[in-house]
Formats: sequence, C-alpha cells, structure tokens
Amino acid sequence: MRLLLGLCFLGVLMVWVLAPTNLWRNNWLLNIRTRTDSKYFGTQCANMLIYTFPILFIAALGCVYLHLGKKGGNYTESSKSHRLASWKRPVIVKGPLGVVSAMELAFISMFIALLIWSFSTYLTVSFSKINKGISHSHDKKWERKLRSTGFYLGFLGNICCAFLFFPVARGPSILPLLGLTSEGSIKYHIWLGHMAMTFFTAHGLLFLVYWALTNNMAQILKWDNTGVSNVAGELALVFGITMWLMAFPRIRRRAFELFFYTHQLYIIFLFFYVLHVGIQFFCIILSGVYLFLIDRYLRFLQSRKRVRLVSARLLPCETVELNFSKSPGLFYNPTSIMFINIPILSSFQWHPFTVSSNCNMEPEKLSVIIKSGGNWSQKLYQTLSSPAPIDHLNVSIEGPYGPTADNFFRHEALVMVSGGSGITPFISIIRELIFRSTMSGCPIPRVHLICAFKNYVDVTILDLLLPITGTHSDISRIQLKLEVFVTREKVRATMDTQKLLRTIWFKPSPSDAPISMVLGPNDWLWLGIIISTSFAMFLILLGILTHYYIYPIDHNTNNVYSYLAKALLNMLFICISIVVTASAVTLWKKKQNDMAGKQIQNMDVATPTTSPSSWFYNADREIESLPHHSLTQNSKVHFGARPNLKRMLLECEGSNIGVLVSGPKEMRHEVATICSSGLVNNLHFEAISFNW
Repeated sequence: MRLLLGLCFLGVLMVWVLAPTNLWRNNWLLNIRTRTDSKYFGTQCANMLIYTFPILFIAALGCVYLHLGKKGGNYTESSKSHRLASWKRPVIVKGPLGVVSAMELAFISMFIALLIWSFSTYLTVSFSKINKGISHSHDKKWERKLRSTGFYLGFLGNICCAFLFFPVARGPSILPLLGLTSEGSIKYHIWLGHMAMTFFTAHGLLFLVYWALTNNMAQILKWDNTGVSNVAGELALVFGITMWLMAFPRIRRRAFELFFYTHQLYIIFLFFYVLHVGIQFFCIILSGVYLFLIDRYLRFLQSRKRVRLVSARLLPCETVELNFSKSPGLFYNPTSIMFINIPILSSFQWHPFTVSSNCNMEPEKLSVIIKSGGNWSQKLYQTLSSPAPIDHLNVSIEGPYGPTADNFFRHEALVMVSGGSGITPFISIIRELIFRSTMSGCPIPRVHLICAFKNYVDVTILDLLLPITGTHSDISRIQLKLEVFVTREKVRATMDTQKLLRTIWFKPSPSDAPISMVLGPNDWLWLGIIISTSFAMFLILLGILTHYYIYPIDHNTNNVYSYLAKALLNMLFICISIVVTASAVTLWKKKQNDMAGKQIQNMDVATPTTSPSSWFYNADREIESLPHHSLTQNSKVHFGARPNLKRMLLECEGSNIGVLVSGPKEMRHEVATICSSGLVNNLHFEAISFNW
C-alpha cells in the first residue's frame, strides 16, 4: 500500500511538472480530452481525471492504510525517523518563515522551483506564439504579452490554491500520511495563502492596466455566461484581499475576532472564484477543496451536540482544567488538540486547546487546560470563579485531533522547555509516560522538564501534571527532573496550600453526551467510505445531468450551455453528495454512540447532593492527596532568573535527546538556534506551537 501511494504521489508531481510543456499540452492532454469528452461528463472530465481523482484516491486508500495501522496498534514511529533526523533539524530560525527544518526548506525550494518553471515555460510558449503572429488580436505584441503575463500570474495563484486547503483540513488522511498534524501545518497554509493572494492581486492589477492601455475598461463590468466572468473575478479578489489583510500577524494578534470572522469569507471567495474560472478549470484545485468540505461538514455535525462537562479545577494563577466525559472507544495521542465553543461566552468563537489527559489512564475522562489570557479565557475563569456557583455549562467541541504516532518514545531522554501556559502539551506526554511505566518491557525515556513562569503563583499549574484521580506513586515511576524558573519575583511567595486547587462539579443534563469521534472508533475506515462514495455519487449526478440535459443543448443546437449554470450545478451536486453520504454514515454511527453514551452516563460519578456552596474548596477527596509539596515546593525553583538553555542543553548526556519546546516565539527560536548550531549532534529539535 505504501508503494502504491508513493507511485500515485509521484504521478501527481510529474503532472504538475509536465503541465506547462508543449509535450503535455499539445499531445498528451489533447489525447486525454479526446478520449474522455463524452456525453456523460463533458469537457471537465479530463481535468477531474488528471487532478482530482488521483488525490481523492490517495486520500481514500490512505484512510484504509491508517485504519490498518491503528488496528494493529502501530502508534510508535519506526526506525526511519532516525534516518530522517538530520532532515528535521532547523536550518532557519529567525526570519519571516519562523523555524524551518531542512526538509521543509527542501520542499519550499522545490515548490518555488515549480512556480518559476511553470511561469517561465508558460510565458516562453505564449511569447513565441505572439512573436510568430499566431494570435489574431488587433493588440500590439507588447500589449498581448502584458495580457499573457497577467493571465499566467493568475495561474500561479491557482497552483497555490491547489495545495492551500490541505493544511486546514483537520481530519482527512493526507497530512497523517506525510507525518504531519493539522496544528503543525497551519504555517504552510499561511505561506501558500500569502503567495496565492500576491499572484491573484498582481493578476488583477495587470488586467486593469491592460484594459486601460487598450481603452477597453468596459471589460470591468463584463459578466459572460459562456466565458470568463470578470465581475465574478473582481468580487473574488475583493473578498480574498479582505481575508489576506486581516490575516497579517499584527492585525491577527491584536484583533483576533476580526481575523476570525473575516476569514469565513472563504465561502464567498470560492463561490465567485468558481464563477470566474469555470468548473473545468476549478477541477484543478477541486481535490483539496473537496476534502476540506468533507472535513468541515463532519466538524459541523460533531459540533451540533452538547458534550458532558463533569467538573472544572480552578487554580489561583487563573488557570482552568475542564474535565469532560468521553466514550471509552475514543483514542487520541499526547499533544492532541480540541476546539471548544462555549455559547455563554461567544456563540461563534472556537478556540484550540491541548488535551492534557491520557486516554489510557483516564478511559472515561478527557481534560483540557485553559490559561486566562485573552478576553474569551478571562470570561471563562470569571464565570467559573464567581461567588454564585454554576451547576451546568453548555459546551460544544470539535476533535480531538493529533498525531498518529508517539514520536517522542524513540528518544532515550526528553528535554521539555516550556514558557507559561506552554507547559500544557507536556502534561499529556508526562501522563503517557506514567502509563507506559506500568507496562513491562516498555522503555521509558528520562525527562528533564524546564519551566519558566512570570510569577510564583503560576507554578501551581504543575499540580495538574497528575489527573484528578492520580496518586503520588504514579509519577514516581518515571525519571523526572523538574526545574522551575520564576522570572519576575526574587523570593518565594507565601501561598495557602489548602486553597491551591478547588473543584466545581457540574450537574448532568439529559441532552449532554460523552465526547466521541463523529465516525466512531473506526473513523479512518468510515472516512475513506465517505470520500469514495460521495465522489461516486457526484459523478452519477453529473453524468445524469450532462447526458440528459447539457449534452443535447451543446451538441444538438447552436447554443452553448451556460458556464455559470454548469458551475452552480456542479457545486450543488458536490454539496449534496457530501451531505448525504456523511449524514448517512453519521446517523448510522450515532445509534452506536448513543448506546455507549447511556452506559457511560450510568457509570459517571454521581453529582454531589450537598448544597452548591460545598462544591468548592476541597469538594473531592482526591484534591487533598495531590502531592503539592513534591511537585512545587520541593522542585528546584530559581527566582529572578531565566534558564540558561544553552548550558543546560549542551550538558545533556545521551546519544539521542529529544528537545521539545512550547512557549513564546523567542524561546522557540533560542532553543532552535542551540539545536542547529552544530555544537552537538545528539539534540533533536521539535517545536509545539499554534499559529492560530
């Protein structure tokens, strides 16, 4: 299966390389169009066969591959990771691209080479035709060359769009097949988005200049039903530029809500984009959009139900741990993320958080840790810590999403560097190590946890290293060296150890359900079925429409069927196919989830029957047994200082040290610089960050 997937992937790459050449355009492509232009699918069949079908085949077959790997318990990364270790080292640390590994730099270089190759080849062929006088236009040669340049700049933007939607589809199998995760691939979406909008903007500006020079500004208002619609392209460009401007880091960080809401304009952008280029040309990028639409609809189905929130643990550092009930069949790996929506705070905002629990240690619970920072998280902490207790909270989720392999187990030792709330991904890793320590014959890497906090009160977040039902003997099973740095205080502050943690228990609601994957435990297999059956349904609907309606108009009369109507009907059929197949599978799985959910609810810990005021301080017996003294007061705490990361990392002993960093950008860059300096060869860098 790996061989077949690799051959298909190489075939797709070869198509993109050969597409600009005369050999492809004048021979192979014409031959394919001649053989596929039938009364069932029309002229768009060739592009669907060349660009759409191979990617969807890879995605569907990849789902089967991942399902078999999951069924066999193949979660640890194979020995090939050691051979690729040198390629994963960072080579660029500071710059507009952030931390870039050697492998990422190689792929960036190849993609830029593809753009240069495509643009130069297209222009060379086009200019040669113009110089030979093949074009019958009355424009001057330099004007026709200007128009041709503008056209192929738009085609470069189309190449970027062909890959743009893969990094933001959280569920499909393309990213896991490449060893990537959705949160780690967001930067690729950002890079492609900047390039695409740069090319599209240049495309639009050059055509405006061309129309002005040729005294043909009336083209701005052209809406051709059987050709290119300029108005649709201009509207798509306006909405695209709006999203682009709001996505720049300075605006996105200062006004995240503005960025979030304007980014939903992608729906309108795609709508007018299809009307502008036509469905035949849109098939070049259809595969990425198709997989994204499936993923988006499945996320919509999952987010419609309310999940069962069992309890919340509050810390004085304004940190909240939310504990949900989950289905025992839900499996996720450490460092997975989950998107949360709480309507009482905002009906539209979804925020990603790291899952801190372990599905092996806590088969019926799932936890996330939220540090109060922005407006949304501050409202959450204030709502839960208010004097009037809350007995229920409506919550919707999407996910969890995460890596398909526990990559960190291949190291003999782990150095985890965190800053502030960056400790949360490491909590899930440490809990997994605690669980693995109970298994015989399972090597457990040593752990050196380096934490930097602004104030001493923030150190209390370390108490969440253990689950709500944890014991001190659990964490003693692993070799954990903990060093804490408090940067803004020079002496240990006095804290009331009896009020370090407090728990709020929530009353269950009949409408709440445990967290479960929308497609059930065999989610990869069912996703492959949805991809294949929905595309087959789309082809059947398209074949019926073309055979009985479009083909007779195009071939039996002097009229040409409207490109606009054809594009709209294709989009409608795509949406119908995805909605029908995904809904059918989801309803089928929902019956099984409901039966499992009833069993989980019957097994849930009963909500305390005492007065609501007693649900607060020390309401559950496990809180008193948490080893606060061993995790915070007895840790090696340095006040008024920052960690000397260079000295600490270079002194690490061992031939294979995994260095994980989660925190501010400056901290990630510092650690990446040390690991890529070449002073030592045993440090393997991996950043855990979110570019939302």
